[in-house]
Amino acid sequence: MTARLSDIATQAGVSEATVSRVVNGKPGVSASTRQAVVAAMDVLGYERPPRLRQRSAGLIGLITPELNNPIFPAFAQVIEQVLTSDGYTPVLCTQTPGGSTEDQLTDMLVDRGVTGIVFVSGLHADTTANKDRYVKLAGRGVPFVMINGYTDQVSAPFVSVDNRAAVRLAVTHLLELGHEAIGLAVGPPRFVPAQRMVEGFTLVRPQASDLVEHSLFTVEGGQAAANALLDRGCTAIVCGSDLMAFGAIRAARQRGLAVPRDISVVGFDDSPLIVFADPPLTTIRQPVEAMGQAAVHALLEEIGGTPAPHAEFVFQPELVVRGSTGARPR
Repeated sequence: MTARLSDIATQAGVSEATVSRVVNGKPGVSASTRQAVVAAMDVLGYERPPRLRQRSAGLIGLITPELNNPIFPAFAQVIEQVLTSDGYTPVLCTQTPGGSTEDQLTDMLVDRGVTGIVFVSGLHADTTANKDRYVKLAGRGVPFVMINGYTDQVSAPFVSVDNRAAVRLAVTHLLELGHEAIGLAVGPPRFVPAQRMVEGFTLVRPQASDLVEHSLFTVEGGQAAANALLDRGCTAIVCGSDLMAFGAIRAARQRGLAVPRDISVVGFDDSPLIVFADPPLTTIRQPVEAMGQAAVHALLEEIGGTPAPHAEFVFQPELVVRGSTGARPR
C-alpha cells in the first residue's frame, strides 16, 4: 500500500499524506486536490476505495459519427470529462458504415433509460434528413442537445462554431499573402456546416463561386477536390476539415508541387492529428473544449427543469498560422 501511495502521490503531484487522507476520507483536502488524487488512481489503474466511488446521477448518451476523423474523439473526450465531473455516466455510441444508424442508437439509449443525449454532427446537420425523429424523441421526455448543424426545425439547444467566420479568416489570411486564385474544398452541400462555409467564402470572394468544390470530409475527398481546384489554377486552398487538407497536400505532392512554396493549404478543426503534419498545418481551430462544456451545461439545464434557450450558441473560431501557408508563388 505504501508503494501505491507513493505512485499515486507522484502522479497527482501531492504528498503521500494527502493521498492517505483522500483514500481514508479524512477532512482537510480541497475538492480540486481530491479530484487530482482520484484521477491519478484512475490513470495508474488502481481501484477506487468504495468511499470514492461516486454514484452515477444517470446515464447520458453521446452519439457521434465514425471516429476516423479525430475531431469527434476530441469532442467525445471533453463531453465525457464534463459529464463525469458532474456525476453522470457517459455512454459513447459511434456510427460506422454498415453498423447501427443514429435512429437505432437513439432507440437503444432511450430503452436503457438515459437521462439525456448529446448529438454531435448528426442527422440534424443534414438538410435532407427528416427532423420528425427529434420531435418524437422530445415527446418521449428525453432532453437532448445538438453540436454543429443548426436547424430551426428542431426545438433544442444548439452549439455551433461560426463556419462563415472561419472561412473568412482563412481567405483573408491568404489574400494578405498575395493569393488571388483561392479555392474552397468542402463537404457535401446538403450539410449545414458546408453550406455556411460556402456562404462565408462567397461573402469574401463573390466572383469566385466557380472555385468551390464539394467532396467528402475525408483525405480522399480532399485529394479529389484539390485536384479539381488545382486544374483551375488555384494557388491556395481552404479545406472543410484537417483530413481534407491532408488530402489536398497529397494531391499537390503527386503533381510535384511543394507546400507552401507552390500551393498554400488551410485546414479546419485543429484536431489532434495536426502534430503529425508535414509541414505543420495552418488551420482554423474549433473551440472544442468550450463547445463541449456549453453543450453539457445546456443539457443539464434541460434535465434540471430550467431549460436553456432553444436557440444556437455560436462560438468563434481561431486562425492558427503554421507552415502550410506562404506567399503566392511568382
